[in-house]
Formats: sequence, C-alpha cells, structure tokens
Amino acid sequence: MLCGLLESAGCGRPHSYFRRESIPDFARDLGVSGDGDFESADFSQRYLEAVQAEGKGGTEIFGLRVMFDTLDELSVRLDKLLPGLETTPARFGRAFGQPLYVHLSREDKVAQAVSLLKATQTGLWHIGSDGSELVRTAPHRVATYDRAIIRTLVDELTAQDDAWREWFAAHGIEPVRLTYEVLSQDPQSSLRAVLQGLGVDASQASIIVPRTGKLADPQSDDWIARFRADNS
Repeated sequence: MLCGLLESAGCGRPHSYFRRESIPDFARDLGVSGDGDFESADFSQRYLEAVQAEGKGGTEIFGLRVMFDTLDELSVRLDKLLPGLETTPARFGRAFGQPLYVHLSREDKVAQAVSLLKATQTGLWHIGSDGSELVRTAPHRVATYDRAIIRTLVDELTAQDDAWREWFAAHGIEPVRLTYEVLSQDPQSSLRAVLQGLGVDASQASIIVPRTGKLADPQSDDWIARFRADNS
C-alpha cells in the first residue's frame, strides 16, 4: 500500500528489488541476463544499474523496500561493487543517494502473522482496491489454521522489528516511523509524513488514494481470536 502511494505521488517506484527470491524475476523483467549466476560481480553491476533506473520510475527519487532478512545480503552485494565503505548506510548512500529511512511496522503481530500465513498458503499476497488480484505467487489453496506456525511467525516478526530498531539506533538513524494500523486507517496522513521527510509537496497526499485493498476477512478475524484463546 505504502509503495503504491509513494509511486502515485511521484516518489519513485519502490519494490523489493533485492529480495533474493525475487531477483531472477526482476532481472528478467528489467532485461538483465544472469545466465543462472545472480551473484557474479558482472550481473550485480548490471542489475544495480537497471534497478537504479527502475526504482526512480522516471522521477528524481529512488524507492526501495527492504525486509530485515535482506539487509545483510544487500550490504554484501554492494560492498563487492563499492569497496572501501565501512557501513551499510554508507553503501546505501553511495548506491542510491542520500536516503530517507521509513520504518513501517505492525503493532498487532498476531494479525500480521495470520495475514502472512494465509498469503503463504493461498498464494494471494495483494489485491486491488476493487478486489481484483494484484499479486499471486501460486495456484489457490484453501487456508488452514495452524497454531504452531502462527506462534513461530509472531516470534519471527517481533524479532525482525526489534532488529530494525536496534539497527537504526546503532547507526544513529531516526527514521520516519509508521504503523500499519495508522496506514490502513488513514493512508493520507502516513503518506504526508513521508513526503514531508522527503521535502516534497505534502499537500498532494490528500488526493491520492490507495491502489490496494485489505486481504483480512472474517476468517482472519476468527483465526486471530482462536489463536489468542489458545494462548490465553
């Protein structure tokens, strides 16, 4: 949702370009041949150049979405291309320009875990505001409640959020902090906060509407209540 809002506001085209599992697909879409070796210096250089252009989307601002599990992998890849820089923020700055960091987290980790489990099981990750499918990674399967997996996901999501906070603190970075709860209820206010951080016209936020819809449904609510009861 946030990436779509930023793209609509002319602030680049943020995507998970460096998520390991997604690199082959992005490389194909961007016309970067890898010959099966997506770790070579030659591929990494050509891929970085293609991503730098794609992530701007014809604007002056580059956008990138990074999960914490991708952070170290991306830093290592950039270190090979940009040697001599000691920190990950320095590598990001050299590769992408002076960054504005936005930390988006979800306060309700149980709800987040349920959403993640259902997306993994059903293959449906994003829908449009009109209910149409936007991102599907696998043929439809019926979602099945699994208390143990939800418990594991809650722990993992909590650990990742904590790791981001520690990383920001370690590097003296104060990001724009957003929560999913506020973003989903008032997307314009969240977008406005990011636009202000970027130093661009924030007044446009009031007329930009989300392209995506919420995947949560009565089944999601039932699983959340069931998990809380199981763990009461």
